[in-house]
Amino acid sequence: MDVKSWRGTIGEMVREHVRSPQLEHYFSVRMTRERAQLMLKQQGLYVRHRRDCWANVSSNCPEMAVKHKILEHEMGEVIKDRYSEHGHLDLIVRQGRAVGLGAEEILNAEPIPTTRATLYAWAWMTRTKSWIEGLAALTVTEWGNDDRLLADRGGGHSTRMAKRWMEDMGIAWRDMPNFAAHSEADEEHSDMFLPFLERFATGEKEQQALQAVRESLDLFAIYREGVAVAMERLPA
Repeated sequence: MDVKSWRGTIGEMVREHVRSPQLEHYFSVRMTRERAQLMLKQQGLYVRHRRDCWANVSSNCPEMAVKHKILEHEMGEVIKDRYSEHGHLDLIVRQGRAVGLGAEEILNAEPIPTTRATLYAWAWMTRTKSWIEGLAALTVTEWGNDDRLLADRGGGHSTRMAKRWMEDMGIAWRDMPNFAAHSEADEEHSDMFLPFLERFATGEKEQQALQAVRESLDLFAIYREGVAVAMERLPA
């Protein structure tokens, strides 16, 4: 497939994912200060774990152009970009202040069981499967923030959840830097690796990459459902 076909195919898979019962449940949960704290703690673990997963893909990949693009991606995530001078984990720490979380509470958070299980699974996929499958599995997790793709669903995850925080807790957009940044940054990231799928995911590798996308979206549904269930155990 060419870039346009990959964009259309993965885009429809992501749209189906967003329509899933797990995601509908996740977005239906009323937000409170305590629930928002739980969400951010799990998101902090998820964001830190992405760094290990991208390193796995890079170490498995012999193509220098792909390694270069991964480093470009990780430069913004880990070091700095126009959204933060200290990497994207800093955005979560800063957003945590709006719901009473300190940096240490985010950095020392414990995973709930579904978070632990899905992070283990992503680690296994990116370490054990081919680099093409690992690349496909990781890049699709950023498509859920793409407002262009999901405008008719209320926007991507960051835009949609920011509206939830505003409606339920009265938190201003300026106090949600993580949501604000990723409503824009992940649109760029959605497009970033498509040329490599066009170039390298050919023949039987095309179906392997598509299966990796499906499996990764399944893991994301489990992760989001786990957070939703855990949040509902806290007082509304």
